[in-house]
Amino acid sequence: MPLLPDFASVERAAERIARHAHVTPVLHSRSIDALAGAEILFKCENFQRVGAFKFRGACNAVWSLSDELAAQGVVTHSSGNHGAALALAARTRGITAHVVVPEGAIRAKLAAIEAYGATVHRCAANTAAREAEAERVRIETGATLVHPYADPAVIAGQGTAARELIREVGSLDVVVAPVGGGGLLGGTAISTHALLPDADVVAAEPSGAADAHDSLRLGRRVDAMTPDTVCDGLRTLVGEINFELLQKHRVDVLTVDDTATIAAMKLIWERLKIVVEPSSAVTLAAILGARERFAGRRVGVILSGGNVDLDALPWLASR
Repeated sequence: MPLLPDFASVERAAERIARHAHVTPVLHSRSIDALAGAEILFKCENFQRVGAFKFRGACNAVWSLSDELAAQGVVTHSSGNHGAALALAARTRGITAHVVVPEGAIRAKLAAIEAYGATVHRCAANTAAREAEAERVRIETGATLVHPYADPAVIAGQGTAARELIREVGSLDVVVAPVGGGGLLGGTAISTHALLPDADVVAAEPSGAADAHDSLRLGRRVDAMTPDTVCDGLRTLVGEINFELLQKHRVDVLTVDDTATIAAMKLIWERLKIVVEPSSAVTLAAILGARERFAGRRVGVILSGGNVDLDALPWLASR
């Protein structure tokens, strides 16, 4: 297993990606605060390049490569955001990118991957098929695999979002981020506990993809589950290195059903006037579903992205 990234690696990542990544804004809504009974500060990674935090980790991974390795290109498997992020990061360095995309990926996300110049490879919609096809491409091309979440360089890059948030807003009692594979959550935990040792780190996870929750409860990583959730960015099982970070940083996982997540997504659109995807809104849904846990506290929230199919909004589909 790779060595766990630390805050020093997050700091190096911040320097490495500074020329390429956006410093995203932090928004606040008094009306959402009133509903939650807490002060909530939203780190808006939906304004990041490619519309998601994923660009941070992909950019750090690409620019961490030696010239010799970079010349062979990069490959990954992704349902959307990481694939687009890696394609753009590769373009900033002038190298090729290959992205393995499962059937059923969100149309807008697939279009972004193609627009950034990656070569797209299709596969069945399961983890085994994704990994097998990515390995086939890696062997065939010599490209370096940049895993969507279980890669120390990717995790360190994702940790720069929480680092920025805390350096802008100061002290927080809790930091909340979504968890799928655990790249963002792992990086968030590293940065939060380096800068705010006494703060809690809470993961928000769809109840239909609650492997991180179950893994922490059982004390071992759950590696057999078929996720069923509207949060397409959170349908991956938590990685081994990511699970180790969740354990190390004593992360608490709150599960949320899709109905609550869709309601929270609509609330964010209405009150903050911004576009976020369900995988982002799960964080606010978790807070609103556990008000007593957050009451009176200052809460930082990572809104992970805003790539949605505008012709298939979830609250319209639910009708």
